[in-house]
Amino acid sequence: MAKVNLSTMNVQSLMDLRKRIDERLAECRTEMEKQLAEMGRIGGEPARGGRRGSALKGKKVAPKYRSPSGETWAGRGAKPRWVVAAIKEGKKLDDFLIEKSARKGRRKRRSKH
Repeated sequence: MAKVNLSTMNVQSLMDLRKRIDERLAECRTEMEKQLAEMGRIGGEPARGGRRGSALKGKKVAPKYRSPSGETWAGRGAKPRWVVAAIKEGKKLDDFLIEKSARKGRRKRRSKH
């Protein structure tokens, strides 16, 4: 591509160049979208805009915190009302921690070595 000295170009020439650049970028975008759509079909799933959900989303985890009344919370998502109320009263989140040995459903991962 030839080098262009923008400082010597008049306004009309710059506007024409800008229009040509915009048209070329639109062509490139269309081509890339076609390629991405084709890649989505090859993979077996339609393309979802490049976003994927978390691998942990929807998985149950053992509770990490327990209130004096027996309510539990795994520490995911928004804090439950009982946690918010307790913190306002001056308690700390660590006051409600469940001991690791008492948690049910927790298994240690085995090393692959």
